[in-house]
Amino acid sequence: MENELSKILIFGGTGYLGKYMVRASVSMGHKTYVYARPITTRSSPAKIGIHKEFQAMGVTIVQGDLDDQEKIVSVLRQVDVVISAVAYPQVLDQLKIIEAMKVAGNIKRFFPSDFGAEEDRVTPLPPFEAFLDKKRKIRRATEAARIPHTFVSANCFGAYFVNYLLHPHEKTQDIAVYGSGEAKTVMNYEEDIAKYTIKSADDPRTCNRVVIYRPQKNIVSQLELISLWEKKTGKTFNRIHVPEEKIVELSKSSKFLLPRYYYYCYFLIFHTL
Repeated sequence: MENELSKILIFGGTGYLGKYMVRASVSMGHKTYVYARPITTRSSPAKIGIHKEFQAMGVTIVQGDLDDQEKIVSVLRQVDVVISAVAYPQVLDQLKIIEAMKVAGNIKRFFPSDFGAEEDRVTPLPPFEAFLDKKRKIRRATEAARIPHTFVSANCFGAYFVNYLLHPHEKTQDIAVYGSGEAKTVMNYEEDIAKYTIKSADDPRTCNRVVIYRPQKNIVSQLELISLWEKKTGKTFNRIHVPEEKIVELSKSSKFLLPRYYYYCYFLIFHTL
């Protein structure tokens, strides 16, 4: 049928953003598949709980590794749309998904794990450039493979990153302000990101395009967020500014290339709107 909903496969569906994608897909009536790491005795209760939740929702969960091309190809041949929500450490592993899609030959749309800055339009400072280079590599590989795609720039995950900016569950009166605190960024609620991504899956207007989620009222600075939080709580916070140079220094000395904590600082300082 012409108006039949696409069958959607989500990689990283049990992860932070992925679980929102799965719930949105099911709620909109799509036959939904999740490709996830196998559950083991070491799996957390939270991860086991998500598996049980998805199974109760009618989601088809395929347990496997990204190295198992044969298994991935067999799942791909059952679906129409692929959404990758793998975490940053696995970004380049998406090359394996792309290779599997080339073998399967039937995918009508691929959404790689972008969902952050519009990496083809920003020029950040090192080491942030290295972070975005990996995502750009996936975009270029997708285009070279001629796989129909949609690149989504969702900017910042509102619920996730507000915790880093405001620390609402802590009793301290001190709040670190990154740089001047005046740089603007876009905050989008995770459920909204997921819903609009699923809506884009069957929208021909989004094919081979970049879709940017940027509601005007969602554009905000860290200082504005702090002021809003003060009005809501009736508290007054001490604003302690962390210079840009210090943030760059900390990111270079970090154990990881770019922890999410400093990744968000990057948005506040270098992704000024």
